Amino acid sequence: MRTRDFLRAGHWPTLLGAFLYFDVSFMVWMLLGALANSIAVDFALTDSQKGLLVAIPLLGGALLRIPLGVLADHIGGRRAGAIGLALTIVPLVLVWLWVESFSGLLLAGALLGVAGGSFAVALPLASRWYPLEHQGLAMGIAGAGNSGTVLAALFGPRLAEPLGWKGVFGLAAGLIVVTLCAFKLLARDAPGHPPPRRLAHHLGVLRERDTWWLAFFYAVTFGGFVGLASFLGIFFHDQYGLSKVRAGTFTAACVFAGSFLRPVGGFLADRYGGTRLLAVLYAVVAAGVALIAASPPLFTAAVTLTMVMGVLGMGNGAVFQLVPQRFSREIGAVTGIVGAAGGLGGFLLPIALGGFRGLTGSFAGGLIVLSLVALSSSAAIIQRSRVWESMAPNPSP
Repeated sequence: MRTRDFLRAGHWPTLLGAFLYFDVSFMVWMLLGALANSIAVDFALTDSQKGLLVAIPLLGGALLRIPLGVLADHIGGRRAGAIGLALTIVPLVLVWLWVESFSGLLLAGALLGVAGGSFAVALPLASRWYPLEHQGLAMGIAGAGNSGTVLAALFGPRLAEPLGWKGVFGLAAGLIVVTLCAFKLLARDAPGHPPPRRLAHHLGVLRERDTWWLAFFYAVTFGGFVGLASFLGIFFHDQYGLSKVRAGTFTAACVFAGSFLRPVGGFLADRYGGTRLLAVLYAVVAAGVALIAASPPLFTAAVTLTMVMGVLGMGNGAVFQLVPQRFSREIGAVTGIVGAAGGLGGFLLPIALGGFRGLTGSFAGGLIVLSLVALSSSAAIIQRSRVWESMAPNPSP
């Protein structure tokens, strides 16, 4: 695949607009995790409460991805994205000007899920401009907007020192306004966008077994990535005694790999097949997480987590190389469902890590569970690939 062919195949302003929309929204979605160490001091949070704090936006995003995906199918990604960005301003302003209690913070965190729902709009918006042979790279570039995690982890704790953690949310609200303007200028709906269909048609994909398999695979890759990304600041702070800013720096370094290797995962999936790639990636994740569970020295932990996050990022790209091959016309609805499963996986992981830490004094139990799930996923994708290869008329993912 030549770069020139890729650039000619689609509409790069829309691809850029989708990336910006997803990137800034993802940054906002991860703010509570990035600022958790500062918030925990103000509200005297327990380990379990820390896990709940960073998990709530992930649950909100999981729940909102399906309706946003259906909305993108119904009215087009450009209008759905503009609505999503406008709604994202609301919880940011609430935290900035209103929140004074942990319960209020949880409510605002749930509303931040609308930023996480951007995934179900940005990816179909970009995908519909590109043919099947370029889907992996196009979806990988748009999906690389999860690099917003790096921005949140790197700048959130630093900005919180002069502005206070509430001031960071006010600054983010202004950034969303700028992004909304840029998105409206850049993004366009593809000419081949299918006409609006009834809700029952969109939800018909729930009867497809492949929808649930793809949802499961993404719950492991994206759920693992976003769950760890939101919790690593707490992990480095509590496990290794790093300061808030240093913990944020280490987190940013780890998640950088996952954010920017997502397009590589899509490219390799285009070249070698998504199922083959995922089988290897899941096994690598299982081994890496098992090593982290053994509480290695800080340097070893940081290097291993960087590798794990990079592999999970590649896995995200590989899963979404499969989605448009199996579901082309219903990609918005399926992206919403699969994305929701990813958000749900991300919600459960911080809960497990914080819960095990509260019960046993160690993060090892939650990490071992993640390792076993990843190992099981490697076996499952191998088994499912055999079924897909025998299917007709659907192409083999």
